[in-house]
Order: sequence, then C-alpha cells, then structure tokens
Amino acid sequence: MTFSQAIPAVFGKYATFNGRADRSEFWWFYLFVFIVGVVLGSCFTLTGIKFFNWLSYIFSLAVLIPEIAVAVRRMHDINKSGLWVLINFVPLIGWIWF
Repeated sequence: MTFSQAIPAVFGKYATFNGRADRSEFWWFYLFVFIVGVVLGSCFTLTGIKFFNWLSYIFSLAVLIPEIAVAVRRMHDINKSGLWVLINFVPLIGWIWF
C-alpha cells in the first residue's frame, strides 16, 4: 500500500475497530499525521497567528479516532487483542510496557 492509498483507506474506515490493517497502512497514516502536525506547528511558530494553533487542535481531534482505530486493526493483524492499545493511556507504566 502506498502513501496515497493509505490515507483514504484509514479515513474510509474512520471508526472501524474490527478487521486488520497492514504495516504500511499503519505507518503511512502515522507519517501523514506527523507531517501535518509539524507543518501546522511550524506555521503557528513562524507567524504567531492563532488560527494555525486552533487548526492544529481541530486536526488532532479529527484524527484521534482514526489513529486509535488503525492501531487496533494493526494489533489484530499481528494476532493480538486490540485492547493492548489501551495500555498506552496508562501514564509511564503503559509506555514502558508497550
């Protein structure tokens, strides 16, 4: 799966937590989220316009559910329970364990 195929695939399954997501779909989507976050953060830092800051918040909220959904589907692909994703929400211990 390529970058241009992965983004619509993840957004097409916006809140689908069952099924599987291959490695490329997972990583291409996270690369997309990282790049957009860096661009929006840089625009805010360079210009100081609050619009970019708010746009960054809105984007983060918009991709929160697809990020969790693709992570759960990726866990299913490696034959683990999707609940393993929830351990990341436990501060420090979850990050070390995962």
